[in-house]
Amino acid sequence: MSFPLLTVTAVVPAVGAVLTAAVPAARRTAAKWLALLFSLATLALAVLVAVRFEPGGARYQLTESHAWIPDFGVRYELGVDGIGVALIALTAVLIPFVIGAGWHDADPLEGESPASSRWRPTQGFFALILLVEAMVVISFEATDVFLFYIFFEAMLIPMYFLIGGFGDRAHAGSDENAAAQRSYAAVKFLLYNLVGGLIMLAAVIGLYVVAGSFSLQEITAARAAGTLDMATNTERLLFLGFFFAFAVKAPLWPLHTWLPNAMGEATAPVAVLITAVVDKVGTFAMLRFCLGLFPDASKWATPVILVLALISIVYGALVAVGQRDIKRLVAYASISHFGFIIMGIFAMTSQGQSGATLYMVNHGISTAALMLVAGFLISRRGSRLIADYGGVQKVAPVLAGTFLIGGLATLSLPGLAPFVSEFLVLVGTFARYPVIGIIATIGIVLAALYTLVLYQRTMTGPVKEEVRTMPDLRLREVLVVAPLIVLLIGLGVYPKPLTQIVNPAVEHTMSDVHEKDPKPQVAVEAKNGEAAK
Repeated sequence: MSFPLLTVTAVVPAVGAVLTAAVPAARRTAAKWLALLFSLATLALAVLVAVRFEPGGARYQLTESHAWIPDFGVRYELGVDGIGVALIALTAVLIPFVIGAGWHDADPLEGESPASSRWRPTQGFFALILLVEAMVVISFEATDVFLFYIFFEAMLIPMYFLIGGFGDRAHAGSDENAAAQRSYAAVKFLLYNLVGGLIMLAAVIGLYVVAGSFSLQEITAARAAGTLDMATNTERLLFLGFFFAFAVKAPLWPLHTWLPNAMGEATAPVAVLITAVVDKVGTFAMLRFCLGLFPDASKWATPVILVLALISIVYGALVAVGQRDIKRLVAYASISHFGFIIMGIFAMTSQGQSGATLYMVNHGISTAALMLVAGFLISRRGSRLIADYGGVQKVAPVLAGTFLIGGLATLSLPGLAPFVSEFLVLVGTFARYPVIGIIATIGIVLAALYTLVLYQRTMTGPVKEEVRTMPDLRLREVLVVAPLIVLLIGLGVYPKPLTQIVNPAVEHTMSDVHEKDPKPQVAVEAKNGEAAK
């Protein structure tokens, strides 16, 4: 089709960001509605992308290709496979809820001086969210490695300002101390990801020197045809350069330490933006670029990566159990979940990779539901500490009920969407690496522990004096959370709409790395009475 649908899907939120930022300072409410309108327009375009996409068709569809910097071989190339379509849909679905949940997060505080509020205008908050959405969407669409790299790095800038300039206001310390913590978290986020990005840049340049192209499709086609001969050591070094950047973004242990600080100091909607949207670019890129460009090196590194993923699963869950801060608990739980995603990717089985892709989507929805409700809870009490709550379900039953559903989704309760993806990841891993699969189940047990203990300590028991007057969820908050819960239940009961889009793309990825699913090793009794395998 001649209409540049993928470009328009990324440009619409970028235009919305510019127009929202241009709204006069006195018209904050108009800026909010404008941002919400553009996010809904992007959602409509993402739905159109999903409708136009044919799961049984070509690997990359709705493609666009134009010369951009011909002297350096850089092209503006876009295309989506089933994995990209699923993650674009996830991004477009979550952003309206992020905007709705953060409706008042950037409003001036009572008694705040005009000079202070000018440093973090409401318009800027919502404009930055839309700008991040635009960059994430085009990252999921880019099939030119250099084009991907530009937006992979560029999204760090708006995220830096969202974390450092519009941080969480629920602090027990002084304003100066809170500002210092936000600044520390923002700088740590930026430095970690910039270092990863610089290493990736060197690998991107090296890839061009070796392959003579930045085009993912050209390079993978050349490798499949045997016309691109990449030395073993060269391929491994290039793979490590790409993987390091993606592992920082993902985040994978031991490159994870920026995430708890960033999620703890950001507002709840921005925390959702970090872990449910931005971090998915890292795991998506592992599938698209690491496995697609460097299949042999990916298999060479698989044992080490699986061990690191296993450590992430167990370590993240263990640390989550001991957390006293609600938001940091969700952050460490996310580290554990990202371990499952990476384990599924590098299990090199179709079940594992399908489960990993579904996990990206389902983790985004479940984390958004839990973190946004946690944000509503924190905004009422003014504290992130678990010990400051108790008996909330007696005074705010709707809030407690939605918090419970979000928590049960986080521990992958059967019937909710994350269960399907976690089950597929474990089955796919066990088929090829049974010991890794067995040990990874520890993460499931620990997830039940930290989730149920969190609910018990905050929502049950005697009602603490400070929460006796806590209001229940308001209409705006219900409208934010209810659709996410519907999605969790719907995709948990009927995941076929996602699997039928994702599975053909996973087959292509398995073909890239020249892997087939291992056959079940079971004894079957032959008719003649002899045992055969």
